[in-house]
Amino acid sequence: MKIYVKVYRVQGEILVAACDEELLGKTFTEGELKLEVKERFYKGELKDPEELARFLEEATIANLTGERCVKKAIELGYIDEKRVLHIQGVPHAQMAKLL
Repeated sequence: MKIYVKVYRVQGEILVAACDEELLGKTFTEGELKLEVKERFYKGELKDPEELARFLEEATIANLTGERCVKKAIELGYIDEKRVLHIQGVPHAQMAKLL
């Protein structure tokens, strides 16, 4: 299974949005939390999860949704697994690099 990766470059920031491909277009809710995996935000290029490393290396901000994306970011040391939010069992994490 692959992941979608989309890169935004805005005012000196590099935002990486990535999600597991099967989550694209779905919405998850749990209590007052709502996670929308919108196509217009996440749908970029389909990549192997291993390729996420090179995108996160240059990212200043990242928005990651799904088992494969979040697991890879944890393995690479970008995300602390204790800080991962789960909504209807779907992991979601955000990262910001302080420069």
